[in-house]
Amino acid sequence: MFIVGLTGGIGSGKSAAAARFRHHGVNVVDADIAARVVVVPGRPALAAIAEHFGADILLENGELDRAALRKHVFDNAEERRWLEQLTHPLIREEILSSLAASSETHSAPYAILESPLLIESGQVELVQRVCVVDIPEELQLSRATARDSNSTEQIRKIMAAQLPRTERCAQAHDILDNRGSLEALNAQVDALHAQYVQLATKPE
Repeated sequence: MFIVGLTGGIGSGKSAAAARFRHHGVNVVDADIAARVVVVPGRPALAAIAEHFGADILLENGELDRAALRKHVFDNAEERRWLEQLTHPLIREEILSSLAASSETHSAPYAILESPLLIESGQVELVQRVCVVDIPEELQLSRATARDSNSTEQIRKIMAAQLPRTERCAQAHDILDNRGSLEALNAQVDALHAQYVQLATKPE
């Protein structure tokens, strides 16, 4: 299966681009969903996180308090590395399982791995091509702040933990410019979809 990695900084519009790829019958495997699956109650990862950070990291229903965890790890690089070492291998297994089902459940000859940390986490090794959704950092900040309940300071910390915009774009095979309208983004995705179908079906 030909796999394209879709990435971009927080607030860049990855979800909108992913939705358009899905419109074309493409299986989009979301690394964020995989990350949530591996820490559901009953999974070993959640028990390890609660033991490490304390019971306050859990909500009353036993689920992970993501907002509390985010504050812990984005304020402390060492704690973030600990969490990544625990969860990244588990997330990778979940992603591989979901990608393996692509040919059975979707019509497109390729799949998308949507991941905000595609490059940083090493998930880029799972893909044949990298597509970056790109916007200027100030626009990224304003969109993410308007969309999320996080403060500007918290969004800046998340951005700082992600690969800088210039480095991300330098590793891209394709760049989706999302400074404009949703219609403009969709048109770019449509063109890339046609290109990816060709690449995925090209004889060896």
